[in-house]
Amino acid sequence: MTLAEPDRYPPSCDTMVAFTGPPGERRAIFAKNSDRPGLECQPLTHVPAAAHDPGSTVRCQYLTIPQAPRTLAVLGSRPWWLWGFEHGVNEAGVAIGNEAIYTHDPVPETGLLGMDLVRLGLERGATAAEAKRVITDLLERHGQGGSGAYGANRGYHNSFIVADATEAWVIETSRRHWVARRTTRGAVIANLLTIEDDWDECSDGLEEHAREMGYWTAPAATKLDFRAAYEDRESRPWTEPRYGVGCRLLADNDEFSVPGLMRYLRDHFASGTVNAPPPDGAPLQRTVCLHPGIAQGSTAASMVVELTGDGLPPVAWASMATPCTGIFLPITVGHPLPPALETGGEHPAHDSAWWAMRELQYVTDRGPVLLTPMAQAAWAPIQQRLLAGPRLTAGELALLTAEVMERRDRLILELTVAQLQHEHTLAANGDGASAPAVGIAGLLESS
Repeated sequence: MTLAEPDRYPPSCDTMVAFTGPPGERRAIFAKNSDRPGLECQPLTHVPAAAHDPGSTVRCQYLTIPQAPRTLAVLGSRPWWLWGFEHGVNEAGVAIGNEAIYTHDPVPETGLLGMDLVRLGLERGATAAEAKRVITDLLERHGQGGSGAYGANRGYHNSFIVADATEAWVIETSRRHWVARRTTRGAVIANLLTIEDDWDECSDGLEEHAREMGYWTAPAATKLDFRAAYEDRESRPWTEPRYGVGCRLLADNDEFSVPGLMRYLRDHFASGTVNAPPPDGAPLQRTVCLHPGIAQGSTAASMVVELTGDGLPPVAWASMATPCTGIFLPITVGHPLPPALETGGEHPAHDSAWWAMRELQYVTDRGPVLLTPMAQAAWAPIQQRLLAGPRLTAGELALLTAEVMERRDRLILELTVAQLQHEHTLAANGDGASAPAVGIAGLLESS
């Protein structure tokens, strides 16, 4: 059986890896925005390294599969109801993120989710090549399928970027079939196929299946073009603009940085890092940083990781809700997380950092042109301090989380007052001229 898809193209994601640095000092920087249904909480999860008894199993979202003898410590971003990760990094310095992609093949009713495969690859792969093999072997053995949306039947195939400090692999799939391309320059993936005939590895029977189904009719000596054969092209128009942003960034630069990749994840096309409404008559677009409006979903979590290969546990920079309204927190893989970063479920909770940052995003979206720069200015001194400082201990991360939660509370009040003042001015002066400021008590009373 195959999975029904009432919403053919669900919320989107963007994933990138860029290699930078002189010869002998090369390193990779991985970045991903996870776009999910707007009110789906996505807290962080830390899983320590573990040894497992022979014959033990692990329950993924829909399937129970054999467990590995040992699993690595991992940090991942996990939709509250799922076992797997949207993106993450392990103690060995491997980062993985996935994307929904659409092919001519129907999606099976059950199987491993792409998020399952992200987590399994991180837990079992000490290098990018090892994690790539974990994902492709499990895909062939167990298949992919099932709904990736809570309370809905929404399935898709998956692509992945799997990266370490020396190389990255792009994997694109259709049912149990796959192709993989190696890169030491960089790569961008979104909700479309990017691998043509430039693949380095593929699953057995890939071309035979394409010919049997009528997807591929080129002469026998022609190397299979995966995109041309398998892609459902209707998915391209709404994802190509976002994909193009990452491709241009990769093509136009030789040096990359953690702040630069943070800026990429905050991108709103012509309006920079502000979710500004389009000019009159212009169509809405799904930008790299996605807010509710054009789509049912929005960016739920972001991560930037520098993979250095220096033997130290990597530091993941994690943001909750939309990155253009929030802050990236540095988290050393292997350290326990403060409860606020791990807390979050179906319903809003005052002790959840994710729900706190989502509320901040919704407040900012009341007047994004006015309020987004205010939010960014409020976070900037803390962000710069963190970028310039040493890696944090677990205790320092707990103090930072408390500081961010307290600053968020004050920021919501500041933004609310600014928006009420703005609305008061508009109401009092139809010509847009400035109106006398009124006190906060009067503003709150009038609202």
